[in-house]
Amino acid sequence: MTDARLTDAEIIGVRDRLEIRALVDSYAFSVDSGEHERTAGLFAADGELRIFERGNPVAVRERIGRAEIAAAMQGLSRYELTIHFVGNHRSEIDGDEATGETYCVANHVRTVDEGGGPDGRSNYVMHVRYLDRYTRTDEGWKIKQRHLMLEFTEDRPVTGP
Repeated sequence: MTDARLTDAEIIGVRDRLEIRALVDSYAFSVDSGEHERTAGLFAADGELRIFERGNPVAVRERIGRAEIAAAMQGLSRYELTIHFVGNHRSEIDGDEATGETYCVANHVRTVDEGGGPDGRSNYVMHVRYLDRYTRTDEGWKIKQRHLMLEFTEDRPVTGP
């Protein structure tokens, strides 16, 4: 019979993966709750957020440092509601650095002049992949670099409450 106990290194690896996944989930929750400073605090002090559109190798927007990232998050206040649904996630850890990829469907409810539901509301849906670099800091794992890769978008009429 084999010994099924984990080594200390394996336990640390499992803990690191869980902490990184919690970091990814915390980003979605803090964005949706409008906690801009908290969202920025999930990044390293010199963290980077870059937004790319499919097929364009040059970032269409770039924010460096927590202050710029927090300011960028305030732009989401133009929506009545956002819901970021985080799905697939994988990460590779190498000591105090890691990389990761996360799929996300980001819903943004807004009022539009045309194409909305009965009350004029529309859901601007972004299908994105986050390509991340993480770093372990004294505060725990942080996002060092996030490349938001916008794969495609949809506009859907909104019905209901």
